[in-house]
Amino acid sequence: QVLGGHGAKCLAALRRMLASQPLTRMAAARPLFKKLLVANRGEIACRVMRTAHRMGIETVAVYSEPDSRAPHVALAGQSVCVGSAASADSYLRIDRILDAIASTGAEAVHPGYGFLSENAAFSEAVEAAGVAFVGPAAFAINAMGDKIESKRLAAEAGVTTIPGFEGVIADADEAARVASEVGFPVMIKASAGGGGKGMRIAWDEAEARQAFGLSQREAAASFGDDRIFIERYVEKPRHIEIQLIADTHGNVVYLPERECSVQRRNQKVVEEAPAPHFSEATWRRMGEEAVQLAKAVGYRSAGTVEFLVDARDQHYFLEMNTRLQVEHPVTECVAGIDLVEEMIRVAAGEKLSIAQADVRRIGWAIESRVYAEDPLRGFLPSIGTLSAYRPPDEAACNKAADLAMRAEGEGGEGGLVRVDDGCAEGGEISVHYDPMIAKLITHGRDREHARQLMIAALDRYVIHGSALRHNLNFLRTIMGNDTFIAGKITTGFIPDQFPDGYRGHQLSASERIDLIAAAAALEHAAAGQANSGSGTAAAAAPYSVRIEGVGEGEGDDHSLAVMDEDCDGLPVGPGSELRVASTDDAGEGWSRTLRLVQSGLGPSGILEAEMLGDASDATPATLVVQVQERLPLGWRLCAFGTSFTVLARPPHYAALGVHMKPPPPSPFAGSLLSPMPGTLHSVAVEVGERVALGQELCVVEAMKMQNVLVAERDGVVSELYATPGDTLAADQPIVGFEK
Repeated sequence: QVLGGHGAKCLAALRRMLASQPLTRMAAARPLFKKLLVANRGEIACRVMRTAHRMGIETVAVYSEPDSRAPHVALAGQSVCVGSAASADSYLRIDRILDAIASTGAEAVHPGYGFLSENAAFSEAVEAAGVAFVGPAAFAINAMGDKIESKRLAAEAGVTTIPGFEGVIADADEAARVASEVGFPVMIKASAGGGGKGMRIAWDEAEARQAFGLSQREAAASFGDDRIFIERYVEKPRHIEIQLIADTHGNVVYLPERECSVQRRNQKVVEEAPAPHFSEATWRRMGEEAVQLAKAVGYRSAGTVEFLVDARDQHYFLEMNTRLQVEHPVTECVAGIDLVEEMIRVAAGEKLSIAQADVRRIGWAIESRVYAEDPLRGFLPSIGTLSAYRPPDEAACNKAADLAMRAEGEGGEGGLVRVDDGCAEGGEISVHYDPMIAKLITHGRDREHARQLMIAALDRYVIHGSALRHNLNFLRTIMGNDTFIAGKITTGFIPDQFPDGYRGHQLSASERIDLIAAAAALEHAAAGQANSGSGTAAAAAPYSVRIEGVGEGEGDDHSLAVMDEDCDGLPVGPGSELRVASTDDAGEGWSRTLRLVQSGLGPSGILEAEMLGDASDATPATLVVQVQERLPLGWRLCAFGTSFTVLARPPHYAALGVHMKPPPPSPFAGSLLSPMPGTLHSVAVEVGERVALGQELCVVEAMKMQNVLVAERDGVVSELYATPGDTLAADQPIVGFEK
């Protein structure tokens, strides 16, 4: 089964790994539908279209004005503009999408996820127009989309639920009272919620009042429905999902479970299938309850029942998502089934291609969500232009993962690297839409193989923009985290592992030396390129290398000599061997030999080398460094997922550098700055007011999420630089304080 958009390469990889797994049905001689309209944008629109094309179905894209040149528009056979940038005036306009269906002659509509995917009125309107809706019926969407109603139906169907208050909360005072009755901590949730929006944890009555207001406003902005309910918060559970697929002939099948516990702000960051340290018996109990619920509401198509699982493996119903999930690729990999194809076939009235007895777990898959956000600033969203965008090369990732597995005494050849994206170099990440850039999926024969593939893929994923921030650094750190490696994951993973927030990758002593050696090798290669044709080799070129501002010990200057082991006078390039040696008078000496796979100076912008230490018989390790920028006296490099400024200078330049004056402080030093682009929703203080540490100062809304900004110290407000309704840029001053 071809998964995603990698065509023959994906199929070949899966055939190598899954030789015993039969492929599901390929395209019929006559397509099930002549034309499919995808009522979405970005990566999910592209992903649906690729499967449709493989099935011989023509596709139609809808787009907003700023998306006119987006990849999903280019991929479709036809496209229709449905409005301006705002989702409310484009992707959420049912009337305009119905017009697009009529004008193009589409016979079926796939909603993707988000936008109108769980809108019962849209499903009804599509089917009333005589067009197939590739998703569940309106009744099931209504029943499961309302979190209050779904919890009641789940209990009636025999599904284990979380204790809580089943009614709608009227106001902040009732929220505080009900929360006290349920028992703290509580989860305050939007009835129409999803994707982490409209959800807050409260630990006392004051927090319950504040959380009610924030959740209610967020729910209204995101879903047009501000109803709120409250249930007991299960502390540090695991978030485990059961993927269902159901047809219109009474068949419902549950697939291998997904582990989705690595979350920030109640939004998933890393998912995997199957779940580590999870018994088959628990999976089957949860799967059977999920099937009971699906049958109770007459469900059809793909859907997901989400559960919380406590330390005793007791599971509790969380919600049912009546759509294709963002994380569906990991299930596709381990089940060997294309869920989009199954959805299309179900919408055409066909039976499922598999029965419950056919379901098997094949290998292990991990998905990393690549977001435009800044993990160093609390994962706040970011916008900007993708000045460089190059997904990882699968062959290079497989080679690196195989090398890592062999170092552990095992081989790992034959893995899958899949990138589901909907963007391209030069494209814009806009404030109007979700900040997801792509989903990076790896599939290996076991968890360690999938993890090594993910590390290799993250190291080779090039995403860069002058103002754009992304979370590749954080994802890379997770993959190397001891707790993650052990599979001991709960929803408290991120706060537990990063209690003071994420501060970037902390270099080990060995990693620091590798990065310093790579910078010296780059400098030597650049010098050789500049002298190309001279016929002379720059033997033992001296450099002073220093990593700027990343912690104790990294800011020291290192005196180095770089020697070209080939000594053939040719420019340094793939295949060259460079020896970098410390020449410091004090301290321990060291050396590294770099066997270059890529020099870092070509169009890929990647230096890749096999690293050897002082012992020539040591097992080589692969180092990958992204070259982001050439500086006047060094480089801006990305290694281990994190960007570093590395100075590489002649020794006398370094000696003079100690006499440079530091830059003057900013006039807004100490002021509250907007941590992200967005809109100032409200200001809670006035000029002259004395504020205390932790007091609310204002609320900034970005990408439909409301972010409360608080005082970082005691002080007196001296100036308000912005008013509610103002559009804010990142780092724009909002509140000033007396010095």
